Amino acid sequence: MSEKDKMLAGILYDANNDKELIKDRCKAKDICFEYNNLKPSDYENKDILIKKLFAKTGKQIIVEQNFWCDYGYNIFVGENFYMNHNCIILDGAKVEFGDNVFIAPNCGFYTAGHPLDYEKSKKKCTRFKTTNKKRTNPNSFKLCKNW
Repeated sequence: MSEKDKMLAGILYDANNDKELIKDRCKAKDICFEYNNLKPSDYENKDILIKKLFAKTGKQIIVEQNFWCDYGYNIFVGENFYMNHNCIILDGAKVEFGDNVFIAPNCGFYTAGHPLDYEKSKKKCTRFKTTNKKRTNPNSFKLCKNW
């Protein structure tokens, strides 16, 4: 079983030394970098890049700059979606936002965690998905797995 398969299955995996996951993260971060450096008024290219990065999007979405994620292919976004500035999604597991979701500035959604045991802490584990429908998240919201 590959490290990517382990990650997607929600079991311990090694993200730091796996060539496939490193390549996937670099690709996503390159897209994020390009996205974050577009003019704020360049709506057409911003839309193209976000739809290239995310697994699924609705037709009407807005993601304000700056935005960062680990992979992008685990992010699913519904219709009428708005994400304010400085959002981070660590998407080792599926992160799903439904329709009519509005996310405040400085929010983070973290699906990866590290075990507390020293030997096991060298690997990460992803175990949950996030689903928000018709919800506004408060400012500086951090959603992460409790280990």
